[in-house]
Amino acid sequence: MRMPSLAWINLEWRWSTFFYVLIAVEVPFTVAALALYGIADPDLYRTQLWQEGANQGWNSDPIEILYSYANYRPIATPTPWNQSITTYNVIIAVLSMFIMLVKTVMFITATFPPLASAVVHATIAALYAVSIDQQAASDYSDPLHPSKFPWYLTRSCNAPVNPNLHGYCQQAQASFAVAVCICALFTLHTVVAIICCFRTKEQKAALKSADIESPYSTFDDKKWEMEMGHWPKTPGITGGMKTPMTPRTMAFNTLDGTLGSRRPNRDLPLRHHIAMGKDTYSGR
Repeated sequence: MRMPSLAWINLEWRWSTFFYVLIAVEVPFTVAALALYGIADPDLYRTQLWQEGANQGWNSDPIEILYSYANYRPIATPTPWNQSITTYNVIIAVLSMFIMLVKTVMFITATFPPLASAVVHATIAALYAVSIDQQAASDYSDPLHPSKFPWYLTRSCNAPVNPNLHGYCQQAQASFAVAVCICALFTLHTVVAIICCFRTKEQKAALKSADIESPYSTFDDKKWEMEMGHWPKTPGITGGMKTPMTPRTMAFNTLDGTLGSRRPNRDLPLRHHIAMGKDTYSGR
């Protein structure tokens, strides 16, 4: 189904092959994001990494959160160690997988124009940008151990880190790297879609020539009258407006006596026979 086109918006892709290449690159990253974020939910290693940073003196201690609640002075959990960021990552990963499947089918069926692609990919890129910002957020809840970034993003997962947390540390690093790659990929998708939204000089020239050759590109009253002149006229109005004559009209006029000079006797024979008697009806 061909969608209606606007004058300055191009509904056709210039580089359809490039779009398939981006989809092919997007598939492994989306699957990796869905696996990493799904494994990390709800709290596979987040609190353990937080505690390991506290043991090394790199960030705040999760015990302080419990102490603050016990003393009726609750403080907010630092953003990189909060459960909300883990849940948020799972949601956008599932959404990315759904959109990838839908847009692939729509692109194959030619129902995914560049304008829609730009809107969708810009939205997803913004969602992953928020995820990157949250994953790399600071932790200043402990003035004695401030942390501008989570320690696993600025330090190695090797010693002095607990060897039991080596794999979890690498998973946290991979989660952040996947978010950065997907955000960059969707940003590239958006740029390509925006470029394809605008027509090239050749497309503009072809569109202009098509408008010139079209018989209905400039429609005025004279042309309308000329077109109306070729249409068949309505029966019964030739020579001016008058009541159309149909077989049913003629039948009613005949019964009413408008077509004949002799008007039939309106009195019924049965009425004469009953009211006047047999002699009267016979004319005596």
